Amino acid sequence: MQISGNLFSDLPPLSESETFETLFQSPGARIERIVSRSSSSPDGFWYDQDQDEWVLLLKGKATLHFESSGIKVMNEGDHVLIPRRCRHRVEHTSSEAIWLAVHVAATQP
Repeated sequence: MQISGNLFSDLPPLSESETFETLFQSPGARIERIVSRSSSSPDGFWYDQDQDEWVLLLKGKATLHFESSGIKVMNEGDHVLIPRRCRHRVEHTSSEAIWLAVHVAATQP
């Protein structure tokens, strides 16, 4: 079975501030499209994930805040690896930011 599509089509309605769509999932990985519209994490909220996450900003602008290292401004084409347990949050995104995120399960030594 072949799965295909276009990351820039079939975008969610403008009324939704942030949506997550799983494009592919296997036991060790998940790939998702995230569409953010002038989004930010709630006050005091930090992502603290069990898996590594690699994100690529395909469209728009965004500002991430890492608890251990501060602010990272992202422009189209920028990517970052967020190691598991690295506390981070979204400070702000442009009116239409489109991300590609790859979540990779931690491997046991």
